[in-house]
Amino acid sequence: MQETQFFDLENGMRLAATVSGPEEGQPVLLFHGGGQTRHAWQRVVETLGNKGYRAMAFDQRGHGDSGWSESYEIELFRDDMLEICQQMPMKPYIVGASLGGVAGMLANAAQPEEVSQALVLVDVAPRSNPAGLARILDFMSANPNGFSSLEEAAEAVAAYQPHRKQRSDPSGLQKNLRQAEDGRWYWHWDPKALQDFQNDAGRRMAADILYAAAEKLTQPVLLVRGTLSDVIDTDIKEEFQTRIPHAQVVDVSGAGHMVAGDRNDIFSQTILDFLLSLDCEQAASA
Repeated sequence: MQETQFFDLENGMRLAATVSGPEEGQPVLLFHGGGQTRHAWQRVVETLGNKGYRAMAFDQRGHGDSGWSESYEIELFRDDMLEICQQMPMKPYIVGASLGGVAGMLANAAQPEEVSQALVLVDVAPRSNPAGLARILDFMSANPNGFSSLEEAAEAVAAYQPHRKQRSDPSGLQKNLRQAEDGRWYWHWDPKALQDFQNDAGRRMAADILYAAAEKLTQPVLLVRGTLSDVIDTDIKEEFQTRIPHAQVVDVSGAGHMVAGDRNDIFSQTILDFLLSLDCEQAASA
C-alpha cells in the first residue's frame, strides 16, 4: 500500500514523497530527473515495498507537490538529498535518475562519510551527451502555454518518445500535469527550474566536477542505461566503467533515457536484484 508523506527540511523546503513498505524496512530513496515527478517511480515503489523495503519516491524541489524556490542550482538539490538521508533511521540506498543521479553523486562527495549504502544511477553518468541533454531541455520548454487537453499532452510525449508505445488512455498523465484556472494543462514543475537548468546546464553537468565526486565513491554503484538513450551513449558507458571500475552496468534493451517508464518490468527487476544481492552480502559478512 502506498501513501503520501511530507518531509520538512531545515532549509525551509517541504518535499512530498510516495512511501511504501514497512517502517522498519531498509530505506530506498528514489529521486526523479528534471521535469518529472515522483510518480515516475510508482510501480518501482510498489515492487520494493512488497519485498520489505521502505521505498520512498520524492518530488524534488520545484516539482510535483513539493515546494518551489527562488533558485534551482544543483547544490540545492544536493543539500535536500543530504538532509533527507540524515532523517532516515539507517543509511539508505539511493536511486537517482538524471538530475537525481547527479545530486546523488554530489551528496555522497559532500561529507567525509558517504551518505548512502549504495547508489543506482539511472541513465546518468559524470559525462553526458550534450545533444541528448539539449533535446530534454527543448522538450521541457516546447509548450510554455500548456495544453488544451490531456490528449494534446500525450501527443507531445509521443513525439518526444517515438520508441514508446502510446497509450490509448491519456488519463495517467494527470499525475505529471496540473490544471490551471484557465483550464489548460501545464507540466507539474516550476518554470523557473527550467530557466535555471538552461542557464546552468553546462556547469551543473560538468564532467570534471561529477567525476571528481564519482571517483570518491567506495559504496556499490550500479549504472542502469537505456540502449536507445541519446544521453548516455556506448562511449560514455565505457568511459564510466573505466573510471569507476567497481561499478556494475546494466543495459536495458528498448529503453531510452526514461528507463523506468520505457521498460518498467525489466527496470524494477534490475533494481531489486541489485539490492537483494547487497543484502545477501551484508548478511554473509555479519
